[in-house]
Parts: sequence; C-alpha cells; structure tokens
Amino acid sequence: MAYDYSNKVIVITGGAGGIGSHLAREFSAKGAHLVLLDINQTRLDVVISELSGSGHLGVALDLTDRSAINIAIADIAKTFGRIDVLIPNAAITTTDRFDVRSTESIEYELDINLRSPLFIIRSCMDLLKKSADPRIITTVSLGGIFPLGETPLYTISKFGLRGAMLSLSLDLAAKGITAGSVMPSATDTPMLQREAVEGGNSLQFMDPPQKTSDVVKAFSKMLDKPTFEVYPKVSESWLVRIAMLFPNQLPRLMPLFVGKGNRGHKRYLNELEARGIAHRIDGQWQIIE
Repeated sequence: MAYDYSNKVIVITGGAGGIGSHLAREFSAKGAHLVLLDINQTRLDVVISELSGSGHLGVALDLTDRSAINIAIADIAKTFGRIDVLIPNAAITTTDRFDVRSTESIEYELDINLRSPLFIIRSCMDLLKKSADPRIITTVSLGGIFPLGETPLYTISKFGLRGAMLSLSLDLAAKGITAGSVMPSATDTPMLQREAVEGGNSLQFMDPPQKTSDVVKAFSKMLDKPTFEVYPKVSESWLVRIAMLFPNQLPRLMPLFVGKGNRGHKRYLNELEARGIAHRIDGQWQIIE
C-alpha cells in the first residue's frame, strides 16, 4: 500500500542538505509536517520557505551538541506530540588521509556519522512510540558495505551505522517500530561536488553519480513497503556485495576499480564545469561559490 503522508510528522537531520532538502520538499508536497535539523541556519530558512503546506519547523544545531538535540526534541514534543518518521540523514566526509588527520577530526566525523544518529534515535524513542505507525529510516551508503580506502573514516562510520540499523531493525520490530536503511551510492549533491573538487574518492565515480531524485524514490519505496535495506542503484549494490564475498582478493580488484573510478572522476569534474558549479584556476579545481 502507498504510504499516507497526510499530517505525518517527519523529522530529518541534515534537512537543508542535498538529500535532506529533496526529501523535505517531496514529503511536504504529500501533506506531511516536516521538522528539519541542520547546522546551517541560512540554508535551513530557505528550505523551510520552499516547503508546501504549513506547520513546518526548522532547528539550527550542531549534532554533536547533545543538549541542543534534547532541546530540539522537547520543541518537537511541545509542537507535535509525536514523531511518525525519523530520518537520521546528516553525514560528513573529508578527503584528508587517515595518517595525517587530527584526532579531533576523527572524533568529529565519527560523532556526526555514527554516534549522533544513534543518540537521536534513542532520544526520540518516546515520541516515536506515541505514533500509530512509527518508522526509522537512516541514510547509510554503499560505503557501509565496500571499503573506501581514500576515505576510511566515512567507511568506518557507515559500516558501523549499517550494522547498528540491522540490529535495531530486529530489536525494534518486536516493539512495533519499523526500522531500516537506504543505501545510496555516490549522489550528485553539494557534498559530493565539493569532495570531487578536493580530490575525492575515485571509487565513488566508477558509475555516474545518481540523482537525488533516485534516493528520494528509494525512501518512498521504503515507506510504501518497509524492509531492512533499499538500494537506489541495484546494479552497483550487487557489484560491491559480490566483491565483498572475497575480501582477500581486494588488493587485486582495487586497481581495476580505481582505474575506472579515476576516469569517471574526470568526467564528473568536466560535467560540473559545464554546469557552472566548478572551474579550474591555475590547474586547480574549485567550487564556484
């Protein structure tokens, strides 16, 4: 059955970002009330102003600030009294290699990508239990299945989040809460565009990045027909899952993947230039702000 969005309260972290904002526009157009949590107040105000309907809430906060999250959840409780769908979506990545990163940056990326989603899920549990049909859907990644050597912290956090969600899906099902994850590959968002310009992870560009609309469709599919995991691009998901059946062969397989990824990376940069998103200055790629 098609999910009924009318008057549902849907909470999205990273709600003003590439995937989060598209989810918000789609769901508000179908009658849902959106609560968007994002670190960027200006961008958050813009997205809230673009949503269909009324009764939406935007909260600017740092997801590593536990007290700020608790205050936001109290505001949600006061305004709506429940949460029907919780979408921990926010994530970050960096092109800094592991051996030169600061310990502070390691802590921060793990906090945003892994610890914060789990903290938010636990903190929202009482409001979820007040819904007649509570749902939790996290944005994970194919990086939660296949190791990305150039961005290991992202892989670590997504491997952890995927495992956590599979465990929680089993645990919460018996308590009336449906939980699962959407597993996108590289998606054409501002985060990926900046990563591509800064060096990026070549493995993400083996195939052309998918559109945000593809990811939105995967979320809608998850709401229509709940399952533990949904893959927006099924062909890529089979490739990485088959490769991981033979992890000891990764050293032999990686040069093939990296070569294809490097070629795709160059094509994507040229596409960004043609779209007016990036350009080269003195041989260096830069985002056009």
